[in-house]
Amino acid sequence: MGIFSSIKDAIFGDDEKDVSEKEPPKAPIEPTTKKVKRPEREAISQVDVAKRLDAKPGSDKLNWRTSIVDLMKLVGIDSSYEARQQLADELGLVPYSGTAEQNMALHRAVMNKIALAGGQVPPDLRD
Repeated sequence: MGIFSSIKDAIFGDDEKDVSEKEPPKAPIEPTTKKVKRPEREAISQVDVAKRLDAKPGSDKLNWRTSIVDLMKLVGIDSSYEARQQLADELGLVPYSGTAEQNMALHRAVMNKIALAGGQVPPDLRD
């Protein structure tokens, strides 16, 4: 799994957990030809990324809205230069040397890709 996938899973991953917690334990099912309607979970496109990240513990002490380092820290991912360099490689932002401008571009690239994955990302956090 890549670093971007880890970031995305840290943001969207709670949906999987929420669904399993809401479903009651299943009893053995008798074979049947009836179609069973399963409860639908909220589509990923309904996930408010800013709201979800603001709800994470420590978000009030981190500048995750503009800092890729703080965003990675908030979701519990290594924010070292090497990790950011790997993330930049994954997103096609090479060569990456860790300048402030490159870090801002990396943050926007992550937010753009989160939006493409279906998250609702505020326009000011994207290109």
